[in-house]
Amino acid sequence: MLKEFKEFISRGNVLDLAVGVIIGGAFTGIVTKLTDNVITPLIGLVISLIFNDVKNVEDATKGLSFSVNGIKFDYGAVISAVITFLITAFVLFLIIKAVNKANTIIPKKEAEEIEEEEPETTEAILNDIRELLIEQNKLEASQKKEE
Repeated sequence: MLKEFKEFISRGNVLDLAVGVIIGGAFTGIVTKLTDNVITPLIGLVISLIFNDVKNVEDATKGLSFSVNGIKFDYGAVISAVITFLITAFVLFLIIKAVNKANTIIPKKEAEEIEEEEPETTEAILNDIRELLIEQNKLEASQKKEE
């Protein structure tokens, strides 16, 4: 059982998956910070400018929320999460597209190399054997003549 587990872990797919999860987590962190600290404040500023509701720039960055009876509804966080998702999904789409393109190119090259080698057919092998037997018979015949 331990041997099977070791084989499972040593497969390329498991290692690729682990690397993908780690990189994905790190990338999501970067995108989240970019969205929360750059994109969302810009959207808040634009919305505040559109509705002429800017008392100062700091209020504009907090402009993506509203309160009803003291309950705060922060729709800016939802917009931030959607933007984070869209950016992450788009980058993953680009990566998968590049990998798929590479996978279609590489097998074509391997197939071309296989076609160039052209393995011997049964007839070619039998002809080679026949020629070797003919040469062997000639050698044996010449040795008998010498004796």
